[in-house]
Amino acid sequence: MSSSSSIPLPPPPPPTSCSTDHLERLLATIELSSTSPQASFSNWAKTYHCKPSRTYMPTDTRQLPFIFELARREGSTVRPAGSGHSPSDLACTNGIMVRTDKLDKVLEVNTEKEYVVVEGGISLHVLHVVLAQHDLAMSNLGSISDQTIAGIVTTATHGTGIQFGVIPTMVLALDVMLPTGRVLRCSETENRDLFQASRCGLGATGFIVAVTLKVERAFRLRERRQVVDFDTALRDLDQLVVASQHPKLWWFPSTGKMRYFAADRTYDPAQPPQANWFWDMFVGFHLIQLALFLGRYFSWIVPYIGMVVLWLGGEQGVVCDDSHRIFNLDCLFAQYTTEWSIPYEDTRACLSELKQWLDEEHQDPNGLRPHFPIEIRFSEKDDIWLSPSYGRRSCWIGIVQFKPYNLPVSYRKLFARFEEIVSKYQGRPHWAKAHGFTPDDFRATYPEFDRFVKVLKDVDPQGMFINPYVRRHILGEDTAEVGGRVFKERP
Repeated sequence: MSSSSSIPLPPPPPPTSCSTDHLERLLATIELSSTSPQASFSNWAKTYHCKPSRTYMPTDTRQLPFIFELARREGSTVRPAGSGHSPSDLACTNGIMVRTDKLDKVLEVNTEKEYVVVEGGISLHVLHVVLAQHDLAMSNLGSISDQTIAGIVTTATHGTGIQFGVIPTMVLALDVMLPTGRVLRCSETENRDLFQASRCGLGATGFIVAVTLKVERAFRLRERRQVVDFDTALRDLDQLVVASQHPKLWWFPSTGKMRYFAADRTYDPAQPPQANWFWDMFVGFHLIQLALFLGRYFSWIVPYIGMVVLWLGGEQGVVCDDSHRIFNLDCLFAQYTTEWSIPYEDTRACLSELKQWLDEEHQDPNGLRPHFPIEIRFSEKDDIWLSPSYGRRSCWIGIVQFKPYNLPVSYRKLFARFEEIVSKYQGRPHWAKAHGFTPDDFRATYPEFDRFVKVLKDVDPQGMFINPYVRRHILGEDTAEVGGRVFKERP
């Protein structure tokens, strides 16, 4: 948590009564120099880059209205940016960027009612430590904890578990600052439309200054891991999905096998995997990365790498540790990625069609060579307007192409064909990841899409929080730069 004190603002005049020079002086201590590494923005995978006109790193939410007022006078937009883990241009802007690193305070911990109130910029890594100090934990998590809480809320980030919703379903209330500087508290009973829109609001419905999050008593997870045949996994899918609280599948297409993970709550002593530098680092990291690098030039190597990775994990095993340590994993290398949600009942048909396609690619000496694993997870339906699980139990299917040594690899044709197939099954893209959906596509699959757009325009009629990503995918405006690339260099 940040221990930095805020700049001496109180009692400041209202932002609208400040001269522009006074506004700039007030904000000078939190504006990052153009030479600061954080003044420019790149996402974690180094696939999207931008150079904001100004970059601020506030230490107190009371500074935000002054930033907003300056943006209004300059005719600029404002974009919050957290850890930058989204593999898309979701956080990118040519306007003003607000880095939320220091807006990370814990405002309240209620152990009796099992909820916390935190500022939007707190990272999940920090939040886990705070919760553990109070014998609390988040009920579900995705694969990483690098993101801020505001980031996972505004993108409907998910974990896995057919009886667990996406992470924003755990949000009890949000404090949202509008372009005027006014803060609205929203929940199921207060400003409900803003609450519904902001729980997957893409940073466009207002600046999330605080999140009230439902948590639970701390627990460990015991995770069983075993290798199953692809056909067996599809045949027994309904049993596998309900046999565990948090199931997931990793599919290694070149092997015809899947690794099944079944994680369940326990209070047994921790039994973490034993660290082994030779296997974990030398083989599992360095040699695999070298092999992926060679695969850029000799694509026939790639299927064999998948076989080795599957073999390294063993046929079966059991681990037990604190919940967030089991939920999370090491992403290893920078990567291109895409992930889509489909109705759960279409899982078998969709995976079967994907397998037929990938088998054909593997049989073709010049065919596409997907990396691994293809991750398959599950979530309960919800009523969040733009959640990919809106109104339906969902299966999430995600694929990656690793960037060994952060070097580009071929992925566009692979992803295009993958997305063509999942789209046939009412696919909805993960909001944090790159995709080509237009407003008409979203309107066809999200019943409340137009309601979301109305809220967005009502709370921000001048479009202060609208960046190119939102203009392109939500408003349907043409924001393409040269060659159709937006904030992205062609590899």
